[in-house]
Amino acid sequence: MAGTGATAAVAWLASVAPHPGACRREWERDPQGMALLPAGKRWDVLVVPGELGYPTLDVLTRLIDRPGPVLADFGDHRMGFFVPPGTAARWVGTGIRGVGEGAWIVVPRPGSTVGGVRWLILPDGSGTLTDPVLLELALHEAVAARGARGGED
Repeated sequence: MAGTGATAAVAWLASVAPHPGACRREWERDPQGMALLPAGKRWDVLVVPGELGYPTLDVLTRLIDRPGPVLADFGDHRMGFFVPPGTAARWVGTGIRGVGEGAWIVVPRPGSTVGGVRWLILPDGSGTLTDPVLLELALHEAVAARGARGGED
């Protein structure tokens, strides 16, 4: 594993797997591997279109030192912001999909450099998540800035 940060992140993510030890061993065996993990236990994920996700992440990183983990898919079409469990069930927002209890998400091993789904912000291993109120604020600011530019990126 690449350093203690990645080790702690692996342990934190794998803790929600049906078989955490097997998940950790698989990532040790295949550092480029992916895992299918259940949402709704330690985190939910709010999936945002990429053209809105990047400006939102820019705003978030201006508001706080370190937001929670953020994933991007192949081609940057979508970004997933890790938020507290239960957020997906309460979230109301056009074009934003909530992944919560009863749903699963593909997660790459922290520290992996493989393409496809990748970490933009790695989990810190301590459970830091993005506050949904700050995420909503950042989304509104990103939309307003985009509107001021005429929707061009």
